[in-house]
Amino acid sequence: MPRPAGRVLTLLELLQSGGTRTVAELADRLGVDGRTVRRYVNQLIDLDVPVESVRGRYGGYRLAPGHRLPPLMFGDEEALAVLLGLVAGRRTGLTTTERTANETATAKIRRVLPRHIARRLDTLLETLAFTDQPGGFDTPDAGVLLTVADAVRHCRPVSIRYTDREGRCSERTLHADGIVAHAGRWYVTGEDARTGEDRTFRLDRIADARTLPGSFEAPTGPPPAQRLLAGFATAAYRHEVTLRVHGTVEQIRARLPAAVAALEEYEPAAGHDRTAERWLRVELRAERLDWLPPVLASLDRPFVIERPDELRDLVVAHADRLASYARAT
Repeated sequence: MPRPAGRVLTLLELLQSGGTRTVAELADRLGVDGRTVRRYVNQLIDLDVPVESVRGRYGGYRLAPGHRLPPLMFGDEEALAVLLGLVAGRRTGLTTTERTANETATAKIRRVLPRHIARRLDTLLETLAFTDQPGGFDTPDAGVLLTVADAVRHCRPVSIRYTDREGRCSERTLHADGIVAHAGRWYVTGEDARTGEDRTFRLDRIADARTLPGSFEAPTGPPPAQRLLAGFATAAYRHEVTLRVHGTVEQIRARLPAAVAALEEYEPAAGHDRTAERWLRVELRAERLDWLPPVLASLDRPFVIERPDELRDLVVAHADRLASYARAT
């Protein structure tokens, strides 16, 4: 028979699974009577675990939010899922804490794993390989992230202290409407209350965030993630590139994702049968052009360069090099 302490921990695990549990249900799962269930509940309350009673026909016990995190009971698969999430978050940079906090959380869970699960986890981590390098990004402050998320949820203005990539500091009032994780970084999208412009800010560059009185109407346009990617594709860089590519959206997006290029239907000249061929106009901006010829070659689709002429010259030079390599013996 399980010892009383073990039953108390089992009771905590049952309550942590969510919802309200009746006394009869708990008694059946623990193999005790209702009076013993109530005694176990009192023991949890003595340990500052926030258990509350629910009256009524469907009443019983449930966990309530507490002033501190109660002991967590994880199953084997749950513990493995949490640890892999911590490892993946550290690798991709999508964490909201310093690396030390990530590592100490991992160590705490790892330390209490059953030996057979710990051995299997070690085996997995030893054999697991990532295709990218470990994330080296600056992480946002957890308090800033939670404050901005609350402002998004309740459509409340938020005041932020922001440092741009040039090192200039400013204070802004933002009507934040979304938080987006992309390529190892966290971003917040919204409208600058002073200028009315749609803006995107990196969360790791926000030093302080405070919600302000009042509210605003939630926008009805494209979702935040779509606007973020469109913003990347149209950012102000040295070169503006326009192409026409014969192919499907999926074929083009395989090499030129939404964060890099914007696509739109190409209007053929008068007298041309627009149903005979499907051409898409591709627009993007780039600081350098030397990476584009290999990408266009990898598309393996007919394309026309509208601008700039410099790109046309680079593509011809790239084609000549490939031809010379193919002829080499």
